[in-house]
Amino acid sequence: MKMRDSEKRTFSPLKDLFYDFGKRFIPVAIASLLLITSVVLQILAPTYLRQFTDEIANNYLSHAINMDALLKTGITLIVFYVAVALFGYSANYIMTTVTQRYAENLRNRIASKINRIPLSYFDGHSHGDLLSTLTNDVDQIGQSLQQSVSMVIQSLFMIVGVLIAMFSVSWQMALAAMSSLPFMIIFVLIVLKLAMPRFKRRQDAIALVNSIVEEVYSGHLVIKCFNAKKKTNDHFDKENENLNKAMYQAQCLGGLFQPLMSFISYFAYAMVFLVGGLLMNAQAGVTFGTITAFTVYVSLFQSPLSQIAQSLNVLQMATASANRVFAFLHEKELENEDEKRDVFPLIKGKKSVRGEVIFDHVSFSYDESREIIHDFSAKVQPGMKVAIVGPTGAGKTTMVNLLMRFYEINSGNIYIDGVSTKEMKREELHSIFGMVLQDTWLFEGTVRENLVYNTENVSDDKLRHAIKEGSLSHYVKTLPGGLNYEIHDPSSIAGGQKQLMTIVRASLKDAPLLILDEATSNVDTRTEEKIQEAMDRLMEGRTSFVIAHRLSTIKNADLILVMKDGNIVEQGTHDSLMEENGFYASLYNSQFALE
Repeated sequence: MKMRDSEKRTFSPLKDLFYDFGKRFIPVAIASLLLITSVVLQILAPTYLRQFTDEIANNYLSHAINMDALLKTGITLIVFYVAVALFGYSANYIMTTVTQRYAENLRNRIASKINRIPLSYFDGHSHGDLLSTLTNDVDQIGQSLQQSVSMVIQSLFMIVGVLIAMFSVSWQMALAAMSSLPFMIIFVLIVLKLAMPRFKRRQDAIALVNSIVEEVYSGHLVIKCFNAKKKTNDHFDKENENLNKAMYQAQCLGGLFQPLMSFISYFAYAMVFLVGGLLMNAQAGVTFGTITAFTVYVSLFQSPLSQIAQSLNVLQMATASANRVFAFLHEKELENEDEKRDVFPLIKGKKSVRGEVIFDHVSFSYDESREIIHDFSAKVQPGMKVAIVGPTGAGKTTMVNLLMRFYEINSGNIYIDGVSTKEMKREELHSIFGMVLQDTWLFEGTVRENLVYNTENVSDDKLRHAIKEGSLSHYVKTLPGGLNYEIHDPSSIAGGQKQLMTIVRASLKDAPLLILDEATSNVDTRTEEKIQEAMDRLMEGRTSFVIAHRLSTIKNADLILVMKDGNIVEQGTHDSLMEENGFYASLYNSQFALE
């Protein structure tokens, strides 16, 4: 299985984050130009403020203040700061648009990725963890980029511009203003080193709490039935307390930035006033206006440093979230080079699929610790009804997963009408199979939408015929609106009706091969009879694979494959296997005795 180009790059959350974000260069560049303009105006403003202050300081004793000059300077300052506000707002508007669209793009990529990764990923990850990635982590990335990117760009330009302005006015006072810089750098490095692990732990704790909530929500009936509320609440309280500690530690360390930055700023002000006073006393060309301008410069210099430190704090949260998001986006996919080719070796150019299936020395393991299927071989003729039976863990459902290429086999081959499934696109392979599973699934929408689902060009006559054949006509007539009845809560539909709806759904697909996995295990006897009759009609003329624990339902199968520990130990019809009086006979008799 080959990885895509994006997966070949070294995984680094910040690198991937800015690599993706850098693709939106044009709007970011426009926002940067607006921010630069805003910075230039803010740096020029203290020059006019200096003139304003000197005019008052030099002439207030003689009462000869030039009010026209003050008014002109004051209007200029107002225009400057209004322009600063407009340019800043425009830049922030552009950056907000860019970051939110980027977050939208991330959510789309995650949703698309979900349909391309192997089922083995979901075997080892909870649904709540994935939902947390799709919601909390993506939102965190969007908010962090929105707050930090424009802030960092503006701050960097501001620092460079202010340094130039300060040194052009007075290099001694400029050095005094920068005296606090070493302390700030040391402080930022220490806090970043301490805070980053805690921000990552916080995001992991959020995902774990979300997983617990999703699990409790899905299984609340079982929890109530077994009076496990206290145990469940205790488990939640424990993980919630861990989340509380992780968030407390992360926020406490992050919260150190602002007060310490304020302290450093006041220290810089004190140094500027001290050096400015000494220079004025030495008559070194420093005026009250110079000190006033430097007060603004110190603020303009300290503010971006504080903002950069705060941005680094925010970027830590973005990095923790990006680590989870891009780890998911870098997961290996089911798609390989064969999936990209427009080749359909089985169905293209043929009128129909016969349905011959050959398992040729198939071996498979979910992991390296234990092999599930050992050298499995069998031949299924077109139109046969094949039952796969055996004890739990024998590999029955695994065989179906391999047949559909939900998992890749380790060795051997599976052929359909002489074509290896390895040479077929999954799109083609899935198109020739219909499935009715033990776990039924309905979606929010009308009954018609649930029945037709992804099948195209279904006429009303075909739909009515499928409903009749699926023993669902009476139920549909009892619904308000019939086929147009809106299903808002799938759990409100009875299990037997759900199963009949899935049978109709498979019937409408009209696929040449059919898989029935424990389709009658969760219903009552009367409903089981209706489902069995509907399934018998559905299997007519199709190659069918039936997995069943109730052996009485597969007595009429053309071929019964008896599995034990990943091997076919017996195969034949019900009567021939009973005559052999082997493993199948013992399974059947023991089940009959229990019934």
